[in-house]
Amino acid sequence: MTVALFIILFILFLFIWLFFDYRFGRNDHLRFAKKMESPILKGEFEIFAHGKELFADYFHSLEQAQASIDIVFYIVRNDAFSHKFLSLLKTKAGEGVQVRLLLDQFGSLKFPKKLAADLRDAGVAFRYSSRVKFPFLFYSSQVRNHRKITVIDGKIGYLGGFNIGKEYIGFDPKLTPWRDYHLKITGEGVRFLQQVFFHDWQEDWQKKTHKEVSVIPPHDHNYAVETAAEWTFHSEGAVHFSDKRNHMVAHRLLATEANLLEDPYIQHIHSAKESIIIGTPYFIPSKSVFTSLLQALRRGVKLTVIVPATADHILVQEASYRYFRTLLREGAAVYQFNNGFYHAKTIVIDNAVYAIGTANFDKRSFFLNKEINCYFYDSRFQKRVMAIIQQDIHDSQRLSLEDLNKPNVLRSVKEGIAGAISYFL
Repeated sequence: MTVALFIILFILFLFIWLFFDYRFGRNDHLRFAKKMESPILKGEFEIFAHGKELFADYFHSLEQAQASIDIVFYIVRNDAFSHKFLSLLKTKAGEGVQVRLLLDQFGSLKFPKKLAADLRDAGVAFRYSSRVKFPFLFYSSQVRNHRKITVIDGKIGYLGGFNIGKEYIGFDPKLTPWRDYHLKITGEGVRFLQQVFFHDWQEDWQKKTHKEVSVIPPHDHNYAVETAAEWTFHSEGAVHFSDKRNHMVAHRLLATEANLLEDPYIQHIHSAKESIIIGTPYFIPSKSVFTSLLQALRRGVKLTVIVPATADHILVQEASYRYFRTLLREGAAVYQFNNGFYHAKTIVIDNAVYAIGTANFDKRSFFLNKEINCYFYDSRFQKRVMAIIQQDIHDSQRLSLEDLNKPNVLRSVKEGIAGAISYFL
C-alpha cells in the first residue's frame, strides 16, 4: 500500500511539475519572443527540389567562400555525408574563412562530442541553439531551432527544408527519394538572413534584453553500400528550376518563434478568394488555423493539401486524420505523395502569394519552434514553383473519406493517442 501510494504521489507531482514548468516557461518565452520581418526586398532566386542537386550547388558555394560562412541547421547527422560537410567547413576555417556552425541541441542530439571538439580544434566556431535551461527544463526542451539558414560571404543565402544527412540525398531506403524545397538567394534578402542567424547565435550566450540585435557583418563508420563515387553529386534527371537571366524577384522574409506564426497564416487564409495550396510533411493545425480553413472552404475557396504517404515519425500521420475527415466532408482535396518522402513546406494563396521555408503546418511550428519563411510575389518565379507543386500532386494519390472511415482498430487507437499529444508531435 505504501509503494502504491508513493507511485500515485510521484505521478501527481510529475504532472503538477510539468504543468507549471510548461506554463511559466511559455510565459517567459513569450516575454522575449521576437518576430523578425523584412520589408519587400529584391533578389535573385533558385529553387531546388532534389538533395543531390542542392548539395552540389551548396558545396560549390561553400568551397568558394572567401570571408565568412554562417550556418544554422536543425539536424546534422553522424554519417558519411555529414562528415564530408564537416570536413569542408574545417578546410575553409583552415584557409582563414570565419566559419560559424549552430545546431539545434535536440535535433542534433546524436551529434558526437568528438565531432564538435574536432570542429573547434580546426577553428570552426561551434554552438548549440535552444539549449535545455533551468528552471523550465521541460518547456525549454520543447523549443527547437528549426531554421535552416546558410549565409556565405554576406552575399549568398540558402533557406529551406533540407538538413545534413544521408537521407536527404537518397540513401535511406524507407524515405527515398527525399522531396523538399530549398531556396538559394542573392541580393537584399541575404542581409536579413544574416541578421536572423546572429540573433540565434547570440541569444543563448548573452543576457536577454528587449534591444534589437545588431547585425555582425561578414568580412569512422562502415557503410557497405556507400562508395566514394556515390558521394559525387549529379542530377539523375532531377528537374532544377532556376532563372539565369538575373531576374529580380520581389520577396519578404519572416522569422518567428513561440506563437508568432499562427496569426500570419490566419491572415493569409482569410485573404484567400479562390484557392489555397498547402504542402507539409505534418498537418496538425491549431484550432484557430483549422477554423480559418473551414471558413475558407465554406465561402467557396478551393483547398488542396499535399502530405507524404509514408510517415517519418511515429503518430504524426494519425494526428492528421481527424482534420482530414472534416476537410474532406467540406470538399477539400488531400493528396498523399507516394514518390518517396515529402518534406516540403509551402503555402500558396490565390496563385498570388507563395511561401517556402522551414515551418511545418503543425502546432509545434506555430507555437514552439523558431522558423523562417520566404514569401515571394513574382509571377515568373511563381510559375517555376507551381510547376514543382503540380508535379508533386501528379506523383500523389488522392485521399478519400471512404479510406479514412474504414474500420481499423489499431489506427483508431493511434489516432486517440496522437490527438492527446498533438501539440508536441
